[in-house]
Amino acid sequence: MKFKNKGRKIYKTKEKNYYGKSPVGKAFSIGLTVLLIGGIGFIGYSVAEPLLNYSKKKGDNSASSEVVSAETDPTDENGNPIEKETASVPVPVNTENYKAYALSPLEISDAQSIKSALKRVPSDEKIEYIEVPLKVSGGEIYYASNNYYATSSGVIQAYTKLSDIVSAISSEGYKPVATVSTFNDNVLPNYFRDMSYLTVDDGSQWIDNDIDAGGKPWMTPFSESAVSYNSDIVEEISQAGFSKIVCYDFIFPDFRASDMEYLGEKVTGADRYMALTSAANLMYDKILNNGSNMLLEVNASDLLKGKKDILQPMLLKVNTVILNIDLDVISYGVYTGDTVYEFTGTAAENVKKMLDLVSSDVDDFNVAVRVSGSTLSTQDLLDAKKVIEEYGYDSFVLG
Repeated sequence: MKFKNKGRKIYKTKEKNYYGKSPVGKAFSIGLTVLLIGGIGFIGYSVAEPLLNYSKKKGDNSASSEVVSAETDPTDENGNPIEKETASVPVPVNTENYKAYALSPLEISDAQSIKSALKRVPSDEKIEYIEVPLKVSGGEIYYASNNYYATSSGVIQAYTKLSDIVSAISSEGYKPVATVSTFNDNVLPNYFRDMSYLTVDDGSQWIDNDIDAGGKPWMTPFSESAVSYNSDIVEEISQAGFSKIVCYDFIFPDFRASDMEYLGEKVTGADRYMALTSAANLMYDKILNNGSNMLLEVNASDLLKGKKDILQPMLLKVNTVILNIDLDVISYGVYTGDTVYEFTGTAAENVKKMLDLVSSDVDDFNVAVRVSGSTLSTQDLLDAKKVIEEYGYDSFVLG
């Protein structure tokens, strides 16, 4: 908005009602004015600075913002400049852009498979990071882990060395990123019962359905052994030179109303999220200590179902969230109580609909949006990316 300069207005009065002040009065008046101006400036800065630091837009890029205020240097009564102390004003620093492409477990079976898969990375999208799935939902592991629990339970499905994975990706000019599932693990609890949900009455193992219907146990964040296992896995991976570790599946199973009777209030109470945030923070510390960085991934369909326990910005140390829109999963519809959300459009249309529904759930974090699905073509991914950018997100993961 522009303001037009209309010139100086001159107001005339019929008689002069101004009476001169004594020298003492003038000095007192000047001193009072200086104190008043200084007080207003201090209060204004105190209010404005936290407001500036708090405000943040989704998809902030790596360019830091800077506020510069123009002011006239103070002078004494003879016009000479007065030296003053300069306050150090913190400049908000925004999170870097995260532009990544995700590989599948089958594409990391050896170094040659990785290099072949990298040829399919879209060349015009300025992809910098390559995500590789090292521990997936269900509990299976796709690298040569030395972890005792992993080697004892048969969860290792591929034996590619971590160093070979890092080298294969780095040699092609990309930065390697590992993705690790945490508590959606149904394999290890079969071998180590103390990692699973146990009933409070007789200590028997809880399963999510009848055995005849494929019921399975789940790893619980209330188990010290389970938390240690996941944190040891990310520590092993972060020591291998991965730029970042994306951790996901900080979730609880779909408990039935009757499960409270068997499992107790601990796993269904309002403060159960603290078990997840505590585990996430432990993993964050181990990853950070090894020179890597942790990102948190959440599934959009889980958020739509109300599974938001992990999203506690005041408790979590991690501040970047990847919102994963799995188009394969939502193509069957998302059921939430009495509501069914259908996603029957194109990839771009379904991404837009899901962002309308859940993007506000991650407003308190730096956000990257992932579009995933095994049936998607490269063009589907690129069309969906345009929708992501229209929503103001600069960071994305394709695949």
